[in-house]
Amino acid sequence: MKALIIEKPGKVTIRETDMPRPGQGEALLKMKYGGICGSDLNSYRGTSSYVSYPRIPGHEFSAEIVEIEKNDAGLKPGMVVTGNPYFNCGTCYSCRRGLVNCCTTNQTMGVQREGAFSEYITMPINRLYEGKGLDAKTLALIEPFCISYHGIGHADIQKGERVLIVGAGTIGVLAALAARLRGGRVWMTDISAQKLALAERFGIEGTFVNADPGAFEAGVGKAAGGDGFDVTIEAVGLPSTFQNCIDAAAFGGRVVLIGVGKKNLDFNFTLLQKKELHVSGSRNALKKDFLDLIDRVQTNRIPLADIITSAYAFDDGVQAFADFDKNAASMLKVVLEF
Repeated sequence: MKALIIEKPGKVTIRETDMPRPGQGEALLKMKYGGICGSDLNSYRGTSSYVSYPRIPGHEFSAEIVEIEKNDAGLKPGMVVTGNPYFNCGTCYSCRRGLVNCCTTNQTMGVQREGAFSEYITMPINRLYEGKGLDAKTLALIEPFCISYHGIGHADIQKGERVLIVGAGTIGVLAALAARLRGGRVWMTDISAQKLALAERFGIEGTFVNADPGAFEAGVGKAAGGDGFDVTIEAVGLPSTFQNCIDAAAFGGRVVLIGVGKKNLDFNFTLLQKKELHVSGSRNALKKDFLDLIDRVQTNRIPLADIITSAYAFDDGVQAFADFDKNAASMLKVVLEF
């Protein structure tokens, strides 16, 4: 079979590799769609905090079951599924407390272990979730939605509260959708006017370009009427955007960090005390998030596939990474069709 491999930063190849064989408790899957996410792009660019090379990327996917043993979930050959790509150890303190999403030795597909961008993959059966009739393209987007949905859960958004999403990439836009599901009034900011224009299609209250500190302050003042935001969500992973979230949060507000970065931030931490801010990190997602969102997307007919701006055949995956790298300011979600 063919697999897409990031050999080293800036170099992607598609080459022949051995077909996987499912072990006990595993299923053999034929890939349908895979999404290239920000972490995959960071791996390509060499800016990831976690990846090692060479690496098969990809953890957003939908696939058809080819082989599977009898199981309690009722999964059978021919079903289209997605899966939980965060592999936890099961023995660390986090896992023992049920916090499997923040396992101390977590291995995410496509980062610390091989990912999904192969024609066939194997997965533990207990990590697979039936698509329940969702089309394969939409089902491949459930995982990134889970990342945002899990993060928004930390914010405890109440109906009518003002929410600022800093970062209009895929995770930011999906965080906006998740915040709206909870009744929040959502604004977004980004350095890219093109991405903000795409985000506006999802029914948010407003956007403003984060071109410089003055523009950001003016945008926050206009949107929040001088009061600040009840909730701010960091969805970029830069020191400056985390500082944006702290500055834009109202006194007594909540700040959630979803973005992942490698740089340090030097700031006056007393501001957290002065404002009595509640700051939370959010990592990965839980089985409950996947099951909730499959049902919510199906029941509420959320137009999840609208976030896709570019689709490539799997055989054109090398070009897909190169294009995404050069045009990230105008490309929201990039998918590969297998």
